[in-house]
Amino acid sequence: MKLSDLTVGQSGTVRHVDDHQPADAIARRLRDLGFVAGEAVRLLARGPIGREPLLVQVGFTRFALRSTEAARVRVETSGP
Repeated sequence: MKLSDLTVGQSGTVRHVDDHQPADAIARRLRDLGFVAGEAVRLLARGPIGREPLLVQVGFTRFALRSTEAARVRVETSGP
């Protein structure tokens, strides 16, 4: 599942970040920010206009991400 597909309040565990090309700068930056395999992540809120940006917590840090960036992060959720 993509991070962008989580519902508000839903948590998951990062599995990997998709690279769209070799030396993908956005994927590298997401990993540098802490979106690495095994890290807990939670979608806290969505923006009011176009439901962007997404407010995401990874570890103890919060980030605002565009949906296209969040869609690169693959997560695994527990439960239904």
